[in-house]
Amino acid sequence: MNLKTYITNMKVLFLENVAKKGRKYEVKEVASGYARNFLIPQKLAELATDKSITRVDKLRKQQEAERKIQDDLLIKNLSDLKEVTITMTEKANDKGHLFAGIHKEELIPVIKEQTQLDVDTEHIILEHPIKEVGEHQIEILVGGKKTMFKLVVEAKN
Repeated sequence: MNLKTYITNMKVLFLENVAKKGRKYEVKEVASGYARNFLIPQKLAELATDKSITRVDKLRKQQEAERKIQDDLLIKNLSDLKEVTITMTEKANDKGHLFAGIHKEELIPVIKEQTQLDVDTEHIILEHPIKEVGEHQIEILVGGKKTMFKLVVEAKN
């Protein structure tokens, strides 16, 4: 490593996902000016020290454990979801076409409100946004277990 590289680059630990630069909890070398002037002041990254890397590893392990517990709980409740019909009301035209498609992100708060289940976007399998009023079968895949529930989309007047 030459002196110029040492001065111009800095190892940082990303605290958030930054487009085209790094993912959360990843250690990468970035331009020192970019780190000092943007990443660190915006709390998107911090200097990668042994102490910070150890702290983030503990945090990551804790989050993985919590996520595993949440997924296990969700797997236990998947059978209940099979019998549930979730209803959404969205703006639509006279022909039953929705003005805005329903994506995974819009389904999550509705599922949580109507079933009290914490489902993540990665669990919902939706090939394309829902753009029609009516009944739709939505598939959920958690830990290799798959279930489907009925989503009824009604037109809002």
